[in-house]
Amino acid sequence: MRILLAEGDSSLASFIRKGLEAEHYAVDVSAEGSEAVFLAQQFGYDLMVLDLNVLCVEGLDPLRAVRAAKPALPLLLISSSQRAEDRARGLDAGADDVLTRPISFCELAARVRALLRRGTQPVEATLRVGDLEMDRIAHSVKRCGREIPLTAKEFSLLEYLMRNRRRTLSRAMIVEHVWNLSFDTSTNIVDVYINYLRRKVDDGFAVPMIHTVRGVGYRLEPGGNEALDRPAPRLEPSPAEPRRVSAAPPPPVALARGARR
Repeated sequence: MRILLAEGDSSLASFIRKGLEAEHYAVDVSAEGSEAVFLAQQFGYDLMVLDLNVLCVEGLDPLRAVRAAKPALPLLLISSSQRAEDRARGLDAGADDVLTRPISFCELAARVRALLRRGTQPVEATLRVGDLEMDRIAHSVKRCGREIPLTAKEFSLLEYLMRNRRRTLSRAMIVEHVWNLSFDTSTNIVDVYINYLRRKVDDGFAVPMIHTVRGVGYRLEPGGNEALDRPAPRLEPSPAEPRRVSAAPPPPVALARGARR
């Protein structure tokens, strides 16, 4: 799942981002209200965490703009105010929940999970493709009932592939959704992590799930099209036109001594 974090305090933003990434979320961070609104409107996030400190000039208008553009986006507001009236204004402006400072990451993570469970547009908690099953809330993956341990980034990559099952995804699309918007798209990190996933998800199973679409990217599909992973076939001569092989010259004949040539 992909989360947008709008936080003006760089140290707090780093703390929250690292915690969320450890919980298997992909996180984009914005330190400005206008940029955060633009990102929320343009990209498909599963949840937004918005600290009011990035809205100090504009007030709650950016929050209202996000809610108007994305009415189904779960939105967690962070506020330094302990006043009930301020929290109520945030909720009325479009937030789904309000967390007050000082922040406990344990509580923040629990509120994120709760919002994802009960979002206006409920999150598909369990993804299934063939015999591969992912619980997005518990962060667990099984194939044929066997638990598959994954790192946070492997989980995010597999989740993106499963959400877009039977769809070919380019490397740039994968980087944008699994890593972050400023990630170097020329790196081979996608290929490296695809290989990691194949060892865990495909090795030992009769039917492969992850397929390479040559020159384009990758696709997750049970069995899939085997031609995707095959190299181009070698061209053989047509049976109607067999190869012509020149006959070898006959060996020289030894002449008896004294005989004329």
